[in-house]
Amino acid sequence: MIQNECTKILGIRHPIIQAPMAGGVTTTTLVTQASKAGCLGMIGAGYLSAEQLHEQILEIQKETPLFGVNLFVPKPFTIDQGEVQEAQERLNPFRSVLGLDQQRASIKSFDKLKQTFDQQIDVIISTSVPVCSFTFGLPSEDVVKRLKENGTVLIGTATTVSEAIACEKAGMDLVTVQGSEAGGHRGNFLHHQEESMIGLMSLIPQVSDAVNIPVIAAGGIMEGRGIAASLMLGAQAVQMGTAFLTTSESGAHSLHKDKILSTTEDEVILTRAFSGKWARGIQNTYTLAMQQEQYLMPDFPITNSLTKPIRQAAGQQNNSEFLSLWSGQSPRLAKSESVRELVTRVISEVDILLGDSPFSQERS
Repeated sequence: MIQNECTKILGIRHPIIQAPMAGGVTTTTLVTQASKAGCLGMIGAGYLSAEQLHEQILEIQKETPLFGVNLFVPKPFTIDQGEVQEAQERLNPFRSVLGLDQQRASIKSFDKLKQTFDQQIDVIISTSVPVCSFTFGLPSEDVVKRLKENGTVLIGTATTVSEAIACEKAGMDLVTVQGSEAGGHRGNFLHHQEESMIGLMSLIPQVSDAVNIPVIAAGGIMEGRGIAASLMLGAQAVQMGTAFLTTSESGAHSLHKDKILSTTEDEVILTRAFSGKWARGIQNTYTLAMQQEQYLMPDFPITNSLTKPIRQAAGQQNNSEFLSLWSGQSPRLAKSESVRELVTRVISEVDILLGDSPFSQERS
């Protein structure tokens, strides 16, 4: 059993975190089963209201005291109605295919998103959630102070060395470093997409040398080989998303799971057509049709709101050609299995690979 500073801080048996995938993937069952298997289960609360988050936390606490919540840190933005109208017109052909009305989508303002974020923080404190991680930025000093006074362990997300250093300076207890291989949206906040596309195997040792807090590796890790490599390069734990997405407990659409299980690495592309922020997923009719237009779409979260009805209708109609099929760069390694089967398998692989090496021994 691998134990180190990270596993001790988080109180977990295995150095594995189930990635907090927003949008319904991190069901109560997925989170609880991940934690019961010795990992850290995480709620992806980026799109949840405070009420929805509170309800799920209470459900999970009936099963396990050990879990975490991930929040999106809102960044100021303005809504240009002319830009929104042009974007709506680009999306109308897709609405027609799905039988949707040419209706105006609901877009929440920055003030509304900030209000929701503040309410989510209140929920985390009132329910004594043990771990809270942040994506797309860092919380204010006041939020960090309140959470630390509550005894909550804080995890930042970084895609570059400078972002990792910023996480440490902001008071994060650990930092998740996301390589360019990661599926879905990545947590860059100091740099644009172009400057933050560092591969995980290059990112881990550079961050490990630059910060004093434990490093968690994320991006394309699907099995024991990726975990062992990450530990040898300086990480103390890994965060796995796509590997958990295809488990039976995941709330991902069955078509999404099937696509990952049947796709190849060269079909996984970057697109901003669904949300206005670059994200990695499987190519389909929508992403192909939007290859040029995606550059003209409004930034996140505006485009994400505009395409929500399309994604919802596609899911209801079992049409994967208009779904956001997020996936990391290692789909060939994905398996259809339970959470317990996944964890048992990868830990066995790590034990075989590391054997009696220093990486398999307890470190303080």
